[in-house]
Amino acid sequence: MKAVVYEKYGPPNVLNLIEVKKPVPVGNEILVKVSATTVTSGDTRLRSSNFPPLAWLIIRLMFGLFKPKKKILGHEFSGIVEAIGKDVIKYKVGDEVIGTTTMLPTGSYTEYICIPENRKKGVLAFKPKAINFNEAAALPVGGMTALFLLQKAKLTKDQSVLIYGASGSVGSYAVQIAKAYGATVTAVCSSSNFDMVKLLGADAVVDYQIRDYYKMDQRFDIVFDAVGKTSKSKASNILIKDGRFTSVKSLTIPRHQHMNKVCELVEEGKLKPFINKTFPLSDIVEAHKYVDKGRKRGNVVIEIIKQ
Repeated sequence: MKAVVYEKYGPPNVLNLIEVKKPVPVGNEILVKVSATTVTSGDTRLRSSNFPPLAWLIIRLMFGLFKPKKKILGHEFSGIVEAIGKDVIKYKVGDEVIGTTTMLPTGSYTEYICIPENRKKGVLAFKPKAINFNEAAALPVGGMTALFLLQKAKLTKDQSVLIYGASGSVGSYAVQIAKAYGATVTAVCSSSNFDMVKLLGADAVVDYQIRDYYKMDQRFDIVFDAVGKTSKSKASNILIKDGRFTSVKSLTIPRHQHMNKVCELVEEGKLKPFINKTFPLSDIVEAHKYVDKGRKRGNVVIEIIKQ
């Protein structure tokens, strides 16, 4: 089978498409024929080892000090169950699934992947029928992160929420989830993305290139930093008393209940992944180059099986 591997940290061209041995499911594992995966910011950071100085050594010790321990990137996927281990209970051959590769020895930049039916970290779920495989592949990481952080900020109906970086992957989900909960949403992004975030449900928009959001007169119940590029000190200027700031820079621990809720919102028509660009697996280097520019909207999908 084909898979994208990297033997050293660096720019996108360290990624190579090669032939590797197809895995065989054992025990409680399912073998998934991968339909699509994505290029997340986590993938590009791990590939380049581009982390803040204080975190660099810790992350290198976890993922490989001199070269990557996990040679296949890819944090999320959609696909079809092709085979199952003898102890699998929940899934059967032919089931359509989505999931994350958290704490697995391999990522999802591959044609096939073995996933344990149950594990402490990482999720696996049935694919929502309301979306296609490309859209489904982009759902787990961004969708669960947005939901986890909004719930952590105690999102409730009729609150006012400002989302900084609303046109990115996490931000695009946060806009829709906040609206699904009955909040009023102000989206901060560039003017070129105004139409996009309005389509997702934003009630008001602010161009960060023209106006500093933290100098606004309006006050908010929640300020959500969806790109890790603002701070609690700035957000505090526009938060109500007891208002809450949340950011993708904080620790997130999404669990199966978050994945189930995200899928529920999709089936209800309240949440839909926004796909910016789609690349074939053979163009993985170009896909990483595109994401490295820092201007992607929503999600970038790697299509392994043509939809």
